[in-house]
Amino acid sequence: MSLLRILSLLLLVNLSLDSKPNIILVMTDDQGWGQTGYMKHPVLKTPNLDKMAENGICFKRFYAGGPVCSPTRATVLTGRTHDRTGVFNHGYALRLQEKTISEALSKAGYATGHFGKWHLNGLRGPGVPILKSYPNGPKDFGFQKWVSVTNFFDLNPIMSRNGNFEEFTGDSSEIIIDEALSFIAEQKKKGTPFFCVVWYGTPHVPFMSLEKDRSCFADLDVSSRDHYAELKAMDRSIGNLRKGLRNLSIEKNTLLWFMSDNGGLPKIKPSTTGGLRDFKGSLYEGGIRVPCVIEWPQGISKPRKTSYPAGAVDIFPTISEIVSLPKESCLYPQDGESLAKLFKREITLRKKPLIFSSNARMAVIDNNWKLLSLPGKNGPKLELYDLSKDMAETTNLKDKEGKTLNNLNKFLNAGMISIRNSVIGKDYIEGKVRTQPPRIFWTEVESYEKYFNEWKNRPEYKRLKNL
Repeated sequence: MSLLRILSLLLLVNLSLDSKPNIILVMTDDQGWGQTGYMKHPVLKTPNLDKMAENGICFKRFYAGGPVCSPTRATVLTGRTHDRTGVFNHGYALRLQEKTISEALSKAGYATGHFGKWHLNGLRGPGVPILKSYPNGPKDFGFQKWVSVTNFFDLNPIMSRNGNFEEFTGDSSEIIIDEALSFIAEQKKKGTPFFCVVWYGTPHVPFMSLEKDRSCFADLDVSSRDHYAELKAMDRSIGNLRKGLRNLSIEKNTLLWFMSDNGGLPKIKPSTTGGLRDFKGSLYEGGIRVPCVIEWPQGISKPRKTSYPAGAVDIFPTISEIVSLPKESCLYPQDGESLAKLFKREITLRKKPLIFSSNARMAVIDNNWKLLSLPGKNGPKLELYDLSKDMAETTNLKDKEGKTLNNLNKFLNAGMISIRNSVIGKDYIEGKVRTQPPRIFWTEVESYEKYFNEWKNRPEYKRLKNL
């Protein structure tokens, strides 16, 4: 082979490596669809999220994986509606038999890091540092480095750095962004593409904020004040992240994907859901429609707002297509679709309906139509809404739109059968589900008992009676 040919091949290899985008997935905890500046929220300003929205794709209709936190986290990592993965509600452990995007990217040469809330190892209660020895943690799903806690976390948290406990000072959002940037800078120095997951504890209860962030919400009740102050700090941390990427000169080929894990909270004033029906925990729009922005200067041809319906199930297939992961990287059935084409041009209609399964409730969203199946005294109660005309889901059209109802109900019933097969393990090589860690409070884990006296007076644990 000629020297010229060899140099050409080396150049192609280098171009291929350089073209691999860095990927950052950022997710807030209980931020409602209406809680951003670009949504014209009456009191909350989010200048850094607004800049992201101006520079990328801002989704008007983006959906969480489920109506509460752990389920959406499972969906993000697997591309599957959460019941398939065994994460039926908050605090369930993600099955080790699932295939995750973090594992796939690690095998593809990416450095992988997780920072913040995990909540996929079966432990409930306020977040505590993750034990290195406890199963189903970040290390078990392809994350090489992690600074993480089991669940939500607030000011001055204790966190686990790959199993070693550390105390931090300051706002939790800024802390984990600093840790993420340290990881990112390390990979830049090595010339390694990275996959970085940042899962905030903000603005989940209890609400704890810095005085400098509370002052502009002084007219609100205490809970609302601190809730919005947490979001203000979170937005500032987004600014720190974007500035950090620019300082490292990697912002152009870094895909930054921001979303919330479920709908907003009730009892917060002004409202969290931007006029949508219901809140966190519900399959109505207020429980599952969430803010979402994707910024990727090198990959998104035209910044814009889009009404294309998309969701957490689409993250794995989108990244898979962009990075050209092998087909066997994910587990089937997959419930999402790649959004890569949407990065290049606007698309009007979604071909694959979004499906949700949670606590004996189901929903299907097929472009403008949404079918809900809710438990009733005499069997499932069906509700049909045209979201293009009725975003707040006030008018049930099931008796007027019989053909649409029947078509969506067929899809829903087929999905129900498929999901039931997944639940009992039919998707796995073994054809069954292996033993899972129990869904318990961390105070029931013997390895944490030696920390009880030390932690009992910490503000995040004061409400725990058995410390």
